[in-house]
Amino acid sequence: MKIGILQTGHAPDALIETTGDYDRMFARLLDGHGFTFETYPVVDGVFPDGADVADGWLITGSRHGAYDNLPWIAPLEDLIRQIKAEGRPLIGVCFGHQIIAQALGGKVEKFDGGWSIGRTEYDLDGQPVTLNAWHQDQVVALPDGATVLAGNGFCRYAVVAYGDRIWTIQPHPEYDTDFIAGLIRTRGRGVVPDAQLDAASAGLDGPVDNAVIAERMAGFFKKARA
Repeated sequence: MKIGILQTGHAPDALIETTGDYDRMFARLLDGHGFTFETYPVVDGVFPDGADVADGWLITGSRHGAYDNLPWIAPLEDLIRQIKAEGRPLIGVCFGHQIIAQALGGKVEKFDGGWSIGRTEYDLDGQPVTLNAWHQDQVVALPDGATVLAGNGFCRYAVVAYGDRIWTIQPHPEYDTDFIAGLIRTRGRGVVPDAQLDAASAGLDGPVDNAVIAERMAGFFKKARA
């Protein structure tokens, strides 16, 4: 099964040599499930010819906002709607989660409650899962037809499904401890309050459920659909 990765941002230059870019992180996360991957760096204006060039699609995270006036945002929203219309499975993570909601009629904004950084617990289908978060933007209004699968007191719409063909998640199952620590060093200081970064750093040694979400993502892509 070929997964097209719509890359909407790049890892920090200081980290990319050791971690790889965002597309490589997802390839590692989903390794062992028989997928092949092709990356389309839409953030750099590189788009696929259409929704039919891949069997499924994944939209990555980004430092940009879904509401930013950037030349690639509207074409990406058009592609999301095309993927939906053709019924191909689509997963969005962080920015991907947000831009899908926006493209389908929801609303994204810079959350006035601040940031979520580091290990964070969510209630997913009645079970606790812990994942690394890195966001201030949030989906604050859902499109019609959306179903909330996970959330917490800070982020109400943390995992959302649209029927059985679109599944989106706000935190980052592709981020490991070292990468979050690197983000704190390279992108956090001067942007996120120091006390919050210090607290996130102190909690990084705990476990995260990346493998649990990877299995869900792989199962979602492979699911038999009418």
